[in-house]
Amino acid sequence: MDSQLLWFLSRSSGVVAVVLLTASMVLGIATAGRAGGRLLPRAAVLRLHRNLALLTVVFVFAHVATAIADGYVDLSVIDSVWPFGSGFDPLWIGLGALATDLMVAMVVTSLLRDRMSPTLWRAIHLSAYGMWPIALLHGWGTSGGDSSRTWMVAVNLACIAVVVVAVGWRLLRRPHHDTLARAAADRTAFAAEQAPAGRNRVPG
Repeated sequence: MDSQLLWFLSRSSGVVAVVLLTASMVLGIATAGRAGGRLLPRAAVLRLHRNLALLTVVFVFAHVATAIADGYVDLSVIDSVWPFGSGFDPLWIGLGALATDLMVAMVVTSLLRDRMSPTLWRAIHLSAYGMWPIALLHGWGTSGGDSSRTWMVAVNLACIAVVVVAVGWRLLRRPHHDTLARAAADRTAFAAEQAPAGRNRVPG
């Protein structure tokens, strides 16, 4: 395949992956805030979040595959998953590998959610908040020429603005009654677990 076409596919798939990742994260924030309405119920928001996350994976793998196949720089499959081990531009390529690893961990644990502790799943899933800025930095650092970097900066700024608005909405939004009820149930369960130990304690 023509090298210039591979370069274009690698760049464009990377940009699309960042945009999809941003959209998925915004929907994840909306899901955590129990967003939903008549036109788009909460269940639909959750499904859309998951589908966009899976679509992001597809474009990330397309980005990696075309970057390796391009051959303009010496990149291997190992370089795409082993952070900061690349012989070419190790910092920026390493950030991309780190973001890919976090994405794979998030997807795998989501598929195994029913077999995992909810606390562990939530902790790993929150790595998406770290994966997102790492992916933005990778895209900016590897954008190359002036025109390409200008476009990448514009995309990054748009993505940052959308996420800032979503986080602001989440922080200002009143907790949903389901969230309050779940928190109260967790506190009750924790108190019940601690009560027997307190009763059996021998006074000093």
